[in-house]
Amino acid sequence: MFVINKFLASLFSLVIYAVLRISGWKRKAVFANLLHVSLASVQPVDLPRLYRRLLCNLSRHVGELFFCFGIYKKLPADTAVYPCRLGGQDFCLADGSAPVLEKMRRGGLFLTAHFGNYEAIGPWLCRLGIPLVASYIPVRPAWLNRILDCRIRSVDGRPYGIDARTPREFVRLLDEGKLFCLLADQDSRITSALPGAFLGQSANMNPLPDFLLRHRPGTPVYVCWLEESCNCRILHAEELEFRTNENSPSPVIDSYNCWLETRIKENPSLWYGFTHRRFYSENPEIYF
Repeated sequence: MFVINKFLASLFSLVIYAVLRISGWKRKAVFANLLHVSLASVQPVDLPRLYRRLLCNLSRHVGELFFCFGIYKKLPADTAVYPCRLGGQDFCLADGSAPVLEKMRRGGLFLTAHFGNYEAIGPWLCRLGIPLVASYIPVRPAWLNRILDCRIRSVDGRPYGIDARTPREFVRLLDEGKLFCLLADQDSRITSALPGAFLGQSANMNPLPDFLLRHRPGTPVYVCWLEESCNCRILHAEELEFRTNENSPSPVIDSYNCWLETRIKENPSLWYGFTHRRFYSENPEIYF
């Protein structure tokens, strides 16, 4: 079954890649972002190649999302049994990640990003016994949202995606000992957005992490990413370290941005945030 699903995922990703590339999907936004930010490894001549690699990676991960996601929902719950092999793939925990994952079982704040196969992290954490709840904006059409909530973002019959809308709901989730997951790499276009910098440029930051930490000080903050090496999947988990800084409106986001910038500089074609208008609030003119 796993072999068939891998074949279907590969076939699906080829079709998706062809459609995205022929249509020039998000090409203008990707080029605008790459020309705007500071990445020493990326020159203007590299943009077409990097755009193609980004589409290739994205298509592959979408294929895995639809056809191979089930493998992450069957992974062992005990961190001691890793590395393990399932469905012809090796699954490992990065050095130092097991103690962090153990602590994540007690809840906290989990800041994630549109980096690599980020969707696969959710079911893996759930299988490890971590009380994950992830805030997602409902997508359209409604039938697609039902598929995402009930079939993809669900482990052992429990959906982990929620549509929490108010700060009171977010605080309640922390009080219940949940690990509240929040995407924090997008442009914040609300009036309470915090000023900051990302990849060497001014950018608006999500104020929610700081709000939650003000109301629940001492809440641990975590980041995770999935490393793909040949036929091996390696889960990295870290607890963010940050200190109150009078010169910074958001020390926790500064620490998060530093982590994400490191990941992006390692492989820019794995950050799908380049397809978003990340710097629109500060520099809308670069997208026109």
